[in-house]
Amino acid sequence: MKSLSKDRLWAIAVLTPSIILIGIFVYYFIGRTIYVSLTDWGNDPAQALALNPIIRWVGLQNYSELFTGFLQGRFRQELVNTLFFTVFFIVGCLGVGLGLALILDRNPKGEGLWRTIFLFPMSLSFIVTGTIWRWMLQPQGGVNQAPTLIGGQPSTFAWLSSNDSALKFDWNNLPLITASVVGAVLIVVAVRAVGAGDRVRAIVAAVCAALLIVWAIFVGPNVKLLAAPELHGFNFAMIGIIIAAVWQMSGYTMALYLAGLRGIPEELREAAKVDGARDAQMYRFVIFPLLSPITLSAMIILGHISLKIFDLVYAMAGPDNIAASVPALNMYLTSFRQNQFALGAAIGTILLILVAFVIVPYLANQFKTEEGHS
Repeated sequence: MKSLSKDRLWAIAVLTPSIILIGIFVYYFIGRTIYVSLTDWGNDPAQALALNPIIRWVGLQNYSELFTGFLQGRFRQELVNTLFFTVFFIVGCLGVGLGLALILDRNPKGEGLWRTIFLFPMSLSFIVTGTIWRWMLQPQGGVNQAPTLIGGQPSTFAWLSSNDSALKFDWNNLPLITASVVGAVLIVVAVRAVGAGDRVRAIVAAVCAALLIVWAIFVGPNVKLLAAPELHGFNFAMIGIIIAAVWQMSGYTMALYLAGLRGIPEELREAAKVDGARDAQMYRFVIFPLLSPITLSAMIILGHISLKIFDLVYAMAGPDNIAASVPALNMYLTSFRQNQFALGAAIGTILLILVAFVIVPYLANQFKTEEGHS
């Protein structure tokens, strides 16, 4: 008993400094940022860098300004850029990584060399990757000159400065779109809960989905965030950044999938073949379902990276390219170039909330799984 008590004391002594440092430099500063976002610090240029600035509590005014203010169209486009970047980045990394893992799983000649080559981009920083790809995507050189190698005309595509866009929508329709998407997700949750026999979850999800559908039909069309239409969409300037990001991180997903493939018992493959399954059927019904936990983990990590991406965009497109900007870059410029600390803190808090939407459900599911195993 004394030994156990001594071990606990040693554990407390070792962990306490880390807990204190994390409490100060993580959670205190998160709380401080949220507090600053609810003030007007920096809205008055004369008070921004004063020794004792006069700071007033303004509640959610900064958040309202970001989503509905006339001058914050850049931030709204950045949110849309982040949404499209996240989707294409995750899909690209998962698709390329899985394809490379399937190739290497067949033990090709020189597998070790190919694995090293595919993993190499991951060892680079986003700044290095961004600099390399910025050179390659220059309008007058690099990739645009590739057609001349086979006698063609050079391309004129503006990789990082294009103002053309697709999939446009009016920002005023954002509440309606959000309600529709959340309602569809809740319907899927309700159906899956019915299949799993969880009646309580199915009823709650179905009721919430029904309320959202009613709101979307009768209230949503009348909600206007702005006085005039404001179109946002997928800007083509993001294509080059997405390609560079997928190039760097697809090796990571390849390593995850390859480890998962190598961990599948050979007996399962042989049993599937004995049952008459072809290669496509074996992958669809045996291998891919076993890789689903790896896919979920990769999506969480890649989603976390994409939501707070900063250095790659800064290196490739620069700080003032609105077409290819992201919220983290805007947060930096707003806080340290314009000295609007409260508005910058509000952008940072929104990023924190977006990341929490990705991380918290995953962690909750992991804790629930661990408790079930214990």
